[in-house]
Parts: sequence; C-alpha cells; structure tokens
Amino acid sequence: MAAMAFVSGLCAFQLTRNVLMNPDVRINKAHRTMAVLENAEEGEKYSQHSFRKFLSHRRPEVMPALNRLFSDTNNN
Repeated sequence: MAAMAFVSGLCAFQLTRNVLMNPDVRINKAHRTMAVLENAEEGEKYSQHSFRKFLSHRRPEVMPALNRLFSDTNNN
C-alpha cells in the first residue's frame, strides 16, 4: 500500500511539474495559436534546474566512500 502511494505521489508530482513549468505545455489560448514559441530562455531554465546544476559538479558515483576504499592504492 505504501509503495503504491509513493509511486502515485511521484506521478502526481511529475504531472503537476510538467503542466505548470514545462515550456512546451501550452495552457493559455494565446500560446496555443503560435506554431513555434520563442522561449529559449524559459526552456533553458526548465532543463537546467538547480538540482541538475548541483549534480553537474559531482562525480557520477553511487557510493563514493566505498569507491575510494577499494580504489585507494595507499590503503594497504
């Protein structure tokens, strides 16, 4: 039950985020009439959010401490 509630919450969060923040979703009628939106800045802001900027400066490791433990050559 808890797993289904968690997954349902994630789905609701993602759908809400896309409807409210995605630059490709056109809710108001003025934006729907245009074939191509000139919103490069808005798209850049949407795709390069703060969490992605935070992760871009990190090494792609799942367990950094464990990786250092096994890869450190000075640890005899």
